[in-house]
Amino acid sequence: MTTLQPTAGVVSPPKSGNRAWRKLKANRSALVGLCIILFFVLLALSAPLLPIADPLATSWTAIRKAPSAAHWMGTDDIGRDILSRMIWGAQASLMAGIFSVAISIVIGVPFGLIAGYFGGWVDQVISRITEACLALPFLIMAIALAAFLGPSLTNAMIAIGLSAMPVFVRLTRGQVLAVKTEDYVEGARSIGLGHLDIMLRYICPISPRRSSSRRP
Repeated sequence: MTTLQPTAGVVSPPKSGNRAWRKLKANRSALVGLCIILFFVLLALSAPLLPIADPLATSWTAIRKAPSAAHWMGTDDIGRDILSRMIWGAQASLMAGIFSVAISIVIGVPFGLIAGYFGGWVDQVISRITEACLALPFLIMAIALAAFLGPSLTNAMIAIGLSAMPVFVRLTRGQVLAVKTEDYVEGARSIGLGHLDIMLRYICPISPRRSSSRRP
């Protein structure tokens, strides 16, 4: 008597590391948006290598010229190439966005962690200050800080980062409140881990240990 052997192989579960990429590939709109963003980022980074005009060069014979083969997007009031200035200006825009968000994360995430984890009067003080900052319009607050610090790109990045910081404090605090009662956090407390160790290893929103602990 013979037994039938299964012909189909065992299907291994997909790796969780590819989950975000699979979701991105399934969304065509997201892929198109990603390609557009990458195109502009590469265009800005490759500005020194592109055969374009000097963005600071002026020409009194080419003032307010219409788009042509020499100037694809025309020229401005003093004869500078608009396309070249847009490509070179994209570098400043990218740098301003990256550093502004970095400032918001570096300052906002620790305050949100402390407020959500310890609670009590610490949470009350940080939350009330955060709510007062959120009550002010973002643009007005950024303009006021930029005017106080002085006119420069660095001061503008600092002003935007500080103005956006309360949002990161609020989001981080909410995540910590939802996570600090999980079983693995209680287990970490029971074995005698300190507050700083628990926050960095298990509660921090960007902690790799936290994501691995919640993985099924």
